[in-house]
Amino acid sequence: MTSMASRLSMGGYHHHQLVAHLFPGDGLEAAAVLLCGLASADQPLLCVRYIVTVPYSACNRRRDAVTWPSDILEEVLDRANAEGLSIILAHSHPGGLREFSAIDNESDKDVVPDLYDGLSSEDALVGTAIVLDDGWMRARIYNYECEPQNIALVRVAGDDIAFFAPNGTAQRPMAFCESMRKELGSLTVGLVGVSGTGSIVGEQIARLGFGRIVTVDPDHIEDKNLNRIVNATLDDALVARPKTARYAESVMTHRTDAEVLSCPASVEEREAIESLALADVIFCCVDSAIGRQYCDLIASVFVIPLFDVGVTIPTASEHGELEIADVCGRVDYVQPGGSSLGDRSVYTQAMLRAERLSKTDPEQFAQELDDGYIVGAHEEAPSVITLNMRAASAVVSEFIARAYPFRFSPNERYARTEFSLAEMHEDFFAENAWSPRLTKHLVGRGMREPLLNIPALSAMKRETSS
Repeated sequence: MTSMASRLSMGGYHHHQLVAHLFPGDGLEAAAVLLCGLASADQPLLCVRYIVTVPYSACNRRRDAVTWPSDILEEVLDRANAEGLSIILAHSHPGGLREFSAIDNESDKDVVPDLYDGLSSEDALVGTAIVLDDGWMRARIYNYECEPQNIALVRVAGDDIAFFAPNGTAQRPMAFCESMRKELGSLTVGLVGVSGTGSIVGEQIARLGFGRIVTVDPDHIEDKNLNRIVNATLDDALVARPKTARYAESVMTHRTDAEVLSCPASVEEREAIESLALADVIFCCVDSAIGRQYCDLIASVFVIPLFDVGVTIPTASEHGELEIADVCGRVDYVQPGGSSLGDRSVYTQAMLRAERLSKTDPEQFAQELDDGYIVGAHEEAPSVITLNMRAASAVVSEFIARAYPFRFSPNERYARTEFSLAEMHEDFFAENAWSPRLTKHLVGRGMREPLLNIPALSAMKRETSS
């Protein structure tokens, strides 16, 4: 696999906090510090964990420069060393300069070596960033010789999703145009689940033009899958071909400019988690509570926007006969630091326990199901390809609306979309319909052990190493 271009990613709430502090309205430069986890041990992929705002009163602020006392940096080093975090020194350019100034360069030569000397983690990095009043950012990382390297992309995942390149602007490309496709060619997308809905999502993201596609799915193609997996064949079922392999080959039949990284593993495994950490956006197309929980955690820890899709056909018993009660789908957009799928009850502790029990003690699971302790609210129907296609189109369109805004109403109104084909009706739920509780404390944690704050994943690493 080719090397991943460098990234700096942050949640929308962090970006809003940063811009608000750096531009108080007086036309003078201001400063802040980004404390970042690492999304990869091999390349500079940084995810913002904390924003430390430097008090205006502590700074010497001018229109073209800002300095602050060394004791503030000592406090920053203490916080960084406590969690093995990297440090990005950020300041504003009120005049609109999109380059690092000569003053910036000279200042970095003095400060960067001292910061490296104070960091206790060998993997931690030091860099600087500039921010304009429209929210555009550029950043760079220094090596131990104080030589800078531009961060290829700054990613912001809020109500809108933005990608800032060093030579670009805050203006987003127009949706559905060649400029959108060009930018998508520089992005990595993670696809968790390439079966019914996932294979259709995969078809769309490949043809839209994403440059790199990471697929995660441990399953093989069977006869029963052929009515819902796009491009699957009888021969695939006969040899039990991995779903990820079928998908990768199908992409190569119409793309010469794409790279597909196949991970035929469960999203609960380290290999899958480390692969998805490289993504700029993740689509979750699984039908399990545990799978969705892990996608929730990965998106928070590595500060990645997450899109989850589900389809259901609820049934009801009328006069002893089973009838269709509805035909419906759901799309959720999860932004790092916002409400998670767990906060929205897409999965619950009862559902997680039920799935784990079904794997570890099937007899007890069956008994509890009979006793009414585990209640299935809906019957999943991933084989209904028309419903899958409707939902797959909705979730990919939701990404486009976020990254290349075209809706008349603000994106914050559409954290969840539910549609009913029986009633021919759609409902929308805003981000403030839920409170962020379950994963916000993990935002920007990065590769710090235990991975995802799950001790078993560290044990998995030790077993692999031995």
